[in-house]
Amino acid sequence: MNKSLYMVLHMPFAERLTALRKERNLTQQTLGDRIKLTKAQIYRYEKGASQPTLDVIKKLAIALSVSADQLIFGEDERNLPNALQLKFEAVSQMSEEDQRTVQSLIDGMILKHTANQLATGGKRDG
Repeated sequence: MNKSLYMVLHMPFAERLTALRKERNLTQQTLGDRIKLTKAQIYRYEKGASQPTLDVIKKLAIALSVSADQLIFGEDERNLPNALQLKFEAVSQMSEEDQRTVQSLIDGMILKHTANQLATGGKRDG
C-alpha cells in the first residue's frame, strides 16, 4: 500500500474526503459539479458539519475513483485478512455458476459455525 493511501485510510471521513479530493487536484466546486451538489455542501462534508447520504457516498466514490469502503472506513475497520482477500479476488474472476457454488459452500460453513456456537453456548471453537 502506498504511503498516501495508508495516510488517507487512517483519517476520519471528513479528512479522508478532503485528502482524496486534493489528491485528485479537484476543487470543492469541481467535485460538487461532478455529483450535482453545491460547493457549500462539499465544504460541510469536509468540515464534518454534515454527513452525506448513501446516494451521495456512492456518487463521491465514483467521482473520486475509490470504493465506498475506502471513502467511509479506516484501514482496520473493514479489511479482510490478506489471504481471504486474495481468495475472494480469485472467486470474483470465476463464472457466475462457480461463484454461486462458492457462495453456497460459505453459507453452509456459516450455518455450521452458528449451529456449533449455539450448541456450545457461544464458546469459540478452534
